[in-house]
Amino acid sequence: MRITEISLEEAVGHPLAHDLTKIDARSHTKGARFKKGQIITEADLPMLREMGREHLTVLELEPDEVHEDDAAEALCGAICGMNCVPTPPSEGRITLKAGVSGFLCYDAAMVGRVNEDVDWVLATTPPFRQVRAGQPVAGFRIRPLAMTRGRVDRAVAAAFKIDVKPFAPLKAGLVTTGREIAEGRVEDAFMDKFTRKLEPFGGLLIGRRFCTDDPSMISDAIRAFIAEGAELVVCTGGMSVDADDRTPGGIAAVADRIVFRGIPVLPGAMLMMGTASKEGREISIIGAPACVVHDERTSLDRLLPFVFAGVDPAPHVRSWGVGGLCAGCQPCHWPECAFSA
Repeated sequence: MRITEISLEEAVGHPLAHDLTKIDARSHTKGARFKKGQIITEADLPMLREMGREHLTVLELEPDEVHEDDAAEALCGAICGMNCVPTPPSEGRITLKAGVSGFLCYDAAMVGRVNEDVDWVLATTPPFRQVRAGQPVAGFRIRPLAMTRGRVDRAVAAAFKIDVKPFAPLKAGLVTTGREIAEGRVEDAFMDKFTRKLEPFGGLLIGRRFCTDDPSMISDAIRAFIAEGAELVVCTGGMSVDADDRTPGGIAAVADRIVFRGIPVLPGAMLMMGTASKEGREISIIGAPACVVHDERTSLDRLLPFVFAGVDPAPHVRSWGVGGLCAGCQPCHWPECAFSA
């Protein structure tokens, strides 16, 4: 790469080596009218002459070199995935924005692989969190004005797609367990809170059923909701290790697959999830410990975005121990709680 000074006419087709500032005395404004790296065209010449320019400092690339804008666009092709919208390159940088509100998903290790080359800059919003439409989720560029083709190709090969998965408006059923609640001796306090937790995802509560701690009764309630079209069933209570805690057995009797039972998150370590299939639908069945009734943020809040986005949480839950202690922060420090904080 060579930086040389040439006449305006010779500069056409070449990228600028630095910003060119235009001062407007009438509006009392000053700013970069032409940006570093911008390719000069015939249409730019009148404005450049108006700015008093007769010569420009331009870049001359070697045959195996890639301009910063082209390098950014090459990486964009490798990482711009579902529901991501790229901005045009500016000074070699492209920003990806969420095209819809949803769940940001990508392989975090990919960022480190690209950034192993010290002249690449790839910065992202952390994965597996809720994002809003229009929110930036990644930005990338090279630090120099140009880079060899081989280094660009290496970064492209190391990259994977960044996706924003929209939330599905799932129909949900609530199974409230415990003889004391089923017999009316204790009032259930979770339904209103659960309804609020469904709202950011467009979920709809289609009903609630009360059960004692009889596993067969719990299983029947789950099956009844599935028959009524529920795509998510949440069972509350009875998830610990006491003799009367029978909810896990009721879930296991219905589920085709147990995704996990117990996770490294507090409060809510006894959380359980299974799935069942019916007529081509996959139904998520969650066993939520009693803490969901009295604690505002629990492990359930970390799980729900995965369920509504259709992302299997199994590969992720064991890593939730890092940051898995809810300290009641305002706003909530759990990334999955971004909408509700």
